Amino acid sequence: MMESDPVSFIDGHGRHLWGDAVTSLSEFLNAEPSGMAFVPNATSGVNTVLSSLDLGAGDEVLVTDTTYQACRNAVDYQARNKGFKVEVAQISLPVTNDEAVIDSVLGKISERTRLALIDTVSSPTGIRLPFEKLIRILGGRGVDVLLDAAHGPGLLPIDLKELNVAFATGNCHKWLCTPKGSAFLYAREDKRGLRPLVISHGATLPIGQSSRFRLEFDWTGTVDPTPWMCIPFAISFFGSLLPGGWQEVMARNRKLALTARRLIMDKVGLDTVCSEDFISSMVAFVLPGESALPDPDPLHEVLLKKYKIQIPVYAWPEHNARYIRISCQLYNNIDQYDRLADALNFELRA
Repeated sequence: MMESDPVSFIDGHGRHLWGDAVTSLSEFLNAEPSGMAFVPNATSGVNTVLSSLDLGAGDEVLVTDTTYQACRNAVDYQARNKGFKVEVAQISLPVTNDEAVIDSVLGKISERTRLALIDTVSSPTGIRLPFEKLIRILGGRGVDVLLDAAHGPGLLPIDLKELNVAFATGNCHKWLCTPKGSAFLYAREDKRGLRPLVISHGATLPIGQSSRFRLEFDWTGTVDPTPWMCIPFAISFFGSLLPGGWQEVMARNRKLALTARRLIMDKVGLDTVCSEDFISSMVAFVLPGESALPDPDPLHEVLLKKYKIQIPVYAWPEHNARYIRISCQLYNNIDQYDRLADALNFELRA
C-alpha cells in the first residue's frame, strides 16, 4: 500500500494508522496520547532527552552501574559537551531487597541532581529495579526521572499516569514483538519542551489541534513507519493468546523464568544476581572464571555453534565477573532451558 502510492499513503491512510498506533500504545501504558512520540529505539529516546535538556556546569545526572552501556555512553557524551557531572550509584549484587537499591541511589543524590536515569529492568543483569518507589522518592526531592523501559512494554505492567514520571522511553520490538525499530518516548505534560534529534517540518507547521511536541516528533523526515503501525496488532494479537490476556502472558513468562532459574541453579550450580522478588522474565547467572576474556565470549561461540543456542554471555570487568542471561517468552518452554543446563554442565567442566 505504501510503496504503490507513497504520497497518498503518507498524507492519507498512513496518518490514521499512525494515530491508531499512538492511541493503542497510550492505552496499553495508560499514558496521555498528547505526550506519546515514536522513536526507533530506547537509546534514541535517552539521547533525545539528554540532548534537549538545559544541563550544564554545576548540574549532576545520576546513573547506576547497571545502566545499559549505550545509554551510559550517551550520558557521558553529553556530560563532556555540556559540562555536567555524572554520578554513578553502585548496585551491590546479589540484590535481595528494595532498600539496598534505594539507599545506593539516594546516596548519590544532591541538591545539584537534575536528572536520574533509572531502568525498569536492567538489561545486563535482568534485575527488576524498584523503579516505582525510586520515581516517587526522587520526584519528591525535585529530581526528574528518565525511565529507561527498554525492557518494559509487554514484560511487566507499566502505568505512566500512575508513575507520574517526567520522561519514559521503551522498546516495542522486544516483548511486544513488533518489527525492529519501534519504540516510544513519553514526556509528562510539563516536560514537553523536548525536541527531536532531527529537526524537520514540524518545527514550523501550524499547531492547529495538535501540539508542537507531537508535530515535531511525528515527522522527522521520510522513514518507513510500518514498525510503529504494527503496534496495535501486536498488542491485540499477544493479548489474545491466553484467556487472561496480557496479565496472564506476563505471569506465564515470569513463572517460566522462575522455573528455569531453579533448574539451572540446581543442575549447573550457578548463582544468580538477585532474589526471586526481582525477577521479571529474565534471569542472569554468574559464570565461573574471571572477566578478562575476548569479546565475543568463547562460551557464547560454543553454545551458538555447537548447540545452536543463542544467548548473551558477557563480562563485567568492574565486578570481575561473567554473566549469562536467559529470557522467557511465550514461544519458549522448559525443555529449552534444560538443554541449556546440560550444555553448560558439559562446557563449564570441560
